[in-house]
Amino acid sequence: MKKRLWLLSVLLTVVGWHSSFGWENGNDEHRNKKFTVVLDAGHGGHDPGKVANGVKEKDIALDLVLLVGKELEKHPDIKVVYTRKTDKFVNLYVRGKIANEAEADLFVSIHCNAHHSNAYGSETYVLGLHANRQNFEVAKAENEVIYLEENHEANYAGYDINSPESIIGLTIMQEEFLGQSIRLAKLLQENFSVKLKRKNRGVKQAGFIVLHQTFMPSVLIETGFITNKNEKNYLSSKKGKTEVSDNIAEAIIRYKKDLAVNTAIDNFQDVSNEGETAAAAGVTFKVQIAAGGNKIETKRYNFRGLEPISMEQEGSVYRYLYGNTTEYEEAKSLQRQAKAKGYKSAYIVAYRNGQRISVEEALRL
Repeated sequence: MKKRLWLLSVLLTVVGWHSSFGWENGNDEHRNKKFTVVLDAGHGGHDPGKVANGVKEKDIALDLVLLVGKELEKHPDIKVVYTRKTDKFVNLYVRGKIANEAEADLFVSIHCNAHHSNAYGSETYVLGLHANRQNFEVAKAENEVIYLEENHEANYAGYDINSPESIIGLTIMQEEFLGQSIRLAKLLQENFSVKLKRKNRGVKQAGFIVLHQTFMPSVLIETGFITNKNEKNYLSSKKGKTEVSDNIAEAIIRYKKDLAVNTAIDNFQDVSNEGETAAAAGVTFKVQIAAGGNKIETKRYNFRGLEPISMEQEGSVYRYLYGNTTEYEEAKSLQRQAKAKGYKSAYIVAYRNGQRISVEEALRL
C-alpha cells in the first residue's frame, strides 16, 4: 500500500513538473490567450471507424466537428484547433500532440457508436478505469485503430488494448483534469437528453488512448449508434447534425463560463467585511486541486506538502481540496500556494452550510 502511494505521489509530481515547466507557466501571455478548444473528428482516411447501414463513422464525425467549430468560431474569445478538417488519417498520439502543442484548454473527440443489438442513445467518456465489460469493449473498439499506424509497437509500448489493467498507470497522469472533464461530460449529456430528448446513456470512464495522450480536460463523445437505423438516419441528416453540433458547442461555451466563475477570481471586487459576511451567511471557501477515481490518503506527502487536505466523494470520483476558510482573500492566497506547488488548474470552490455553490453566489451572499 505504501509503495503504491509513493508511486502515485511521484507520478503526480511529474504532472506538476510538466505543468510548471511546460505550457502552463503562469506568464502574462498564457493568462491572456484565447480559450483554446481542440476538436477531434474520430478516425479518417483509410480508417473508416464503424460502418453500418451505408454510412461511415469517420464521415459523420468530421461533419459534426466542422459544424461545432463553426459555432465556436463565432466567439472572438475562443480559438478552435482541429486535428483534421478533411478525410485523412491521423495517428492517435499525434492528435494528443496537436492538443498539447496548442496549449489547449479542452480536448473534445467526436465519434459514433455501434452494437450488435438495436442499442441507441448518446454517452460521453472521460479517461478512467473500465467500470464494466461494456465500457471496456467500447474503448477497445476505438483503440484498435493503433494497429493501422506505423511503428505502433514503439508509439504505444506497454499498452495492451486487450487488458483492462494496462490503463491503470496511464489514468494517474490525467487525475488533475478528471473533475473538469466530468463537468463538461455532464453538460454534454444534459444537453442531449433535455434539449434533444435523446436517450441519456450517461457519463462513463474507460481507457481511450486518444484521451490518455492529452494534458488538459478531455472527453470523447459517442453521439449515437449508426447500427440503429433511426439514429443513423438522424445523425446522417442535416437536421440531426445541426442539432447535435449546436448542443455540443453550447455545452462547451457553458463549461467555459462556469470555469470563468471559479477561476477568474481577480475580476471580483474586494469586500471590506468579507470574512464577517461570509461567516454569517454560512459560507466557506476551499481550493480544489485534483479529482480522480483513485482514493488517496489525505496526507501532506501525497499532495506535495499541502495541508490540510480534505476529500469529497461523488459516485466513483474523489475530489481533493486544500484549505478551509471564510475569507475570500485567504482563499485566493491558498489558490496561489496550490499553483506554486504545481497544481496549475487549482480553482476556488465555495460552500454554504456544507453544500457546494458557485463562487459568484458566495460573493453575492
